[in-house]
Amino acid sequence: MPLLLDLTPLRVNPSYRRLYSGFTVSGVGAQLATVAIGLQVYDITGSSFAVGLVGLCALGPIILMGLYGGALVDAHDRRTVALVAGAVLWCGSMLNTVQALLGNTHVGVLYALVAVYNAGFAVVSPARSAIYPRLLEDALLPAANALNVAAMNIAMTVGPLLAGVLVDWGGYAVAYGVDTGLFAFAIWGLLRLEPIPPEVDPLSDAGVPRRRPGLTSVLDGLKFLGSRPNLRMTFLADFCAMILAQPRALFPAVAMLAFGGGAKTVGFMSAAVAVGAMAAMFFSGRLGGIRRQGLAVVVSVALWGVSIAGFGVSVALADGLLTRTQALWCGAAALACAGAADSVSSVFRTTILQAATPDHLRGRLQGVFIVVVAGGPRLGDLVAGTGAAAYSEAFAAVAGGVLCVVAVLALGAWQRGFLRYDARSPTP
Repeated sequence: MPLLLDLTPLRVNPSYRRLYSGFTVSGVGAQLATVAIGLQVYDITGSSFAVGLVGLCALGPIILMGLYGGALVDAHDRRTVALVAGAVLWCGSMLNTVQALLGNTHVGVLYALVAVYNAGFAVVSPARSAIYPRLLEDALLPAANALNVAAMNIAMTVGPLLAGVLVDWGGYAVAYGVDTGLFAFAIWGLLRLEPIPPEVDPLSDAGVPRRRPGLTSVLDGLKFLGSRPNLRMTFLADFCAMILAQPRALFPAVAMLAFGGGAKTVGFMSAAVAVGAMAAMFFSGRLGGIRRQGLAVVVSVALWGVSIAGFGVSVALADGLLTRTQALWCGAAALACAGAADSVSSVFRTTILQAATPDHLRGRLQGVFIVVVAGGPRLGDLVAGTGAAAYSEAFAAVAGGVLCVVAVLALGAWQRGFLRYDARSPTP
């Protein structure tokens, strides 16, 4: 078992290699466009609140199409669903370029394009996640998910940096044009796939998969999730981290009040999380050999909570026992540890969800996963902001971290079967 990032999935399966490469490149473009849209909205309105509404415009389509899109993935050929949704994404990127070239000054146009883009994303993402287990053996899924987490964090690091350079150099049209060009690689990866129809539901009356996605189909997926403790625990554990101990909303105030910085300090703290995640994935080769993946999720989420509490302690000690610079570096180190823990948790949560879910339900459960990933951190922002307003930023981080640890350990004690989950015999 290698120590460094395991590249075996890329070596053994050309289809996976093309799909992964295409979405890795296009992911940089997606992050580039996200930053560029925020900058353009601020240029038009001069309002941080207007920039914040971008996230709200994205959340609604992600929730709606994440659930319905998962049903589509389970009812139709997954390659076709991904291609159609990818075409919607691509058109959204092209329209972004067009509006910038025309000198658009109406923020509503950008909000509408954000909604269209995220509706497409909410379908492409569960389709892609449901395709991977059909291309790779279960034993290779941890390595594949580690590769995905590494690609995501690279995109989150490179994309924003590239956005700043391109917007300063050539304006918004150039930035959006690059995003459009990069997404062509994702379309190429999908086009090279063979058809991947959903497998037959063994319990269906006619021996064929459900062909009419709708509310009933979505509810079937939610009912299945609610009755399967191991799958349910992957979501509950993530809620412990993302709702109780999400520090993102604290960064602006912490940067200014505790560390004596500004926007660059906020960027530094955000980058620290991504750097920690990338470092963990660089040394992730041994993850594929871990059988007790449920226990690994609980430990990883607990370590996230400890790290966020450590970040809060650094904030509390700033300009006291520690200088502001020392506190910033200690806080960044804690955030890097948090990013590493979160990346490991993500690998195993995704692997359990893919391996233990029957193929005819994978799309719907991956759709729920997208909703959780999108909605959890936003609820976490609200919780952290409320705690900071009532007490202080340091208190919000420390208390959130401690509550995260207590909650996930309590969940583990309640669902002891999850702690015994065996990767060699995946059960939902």
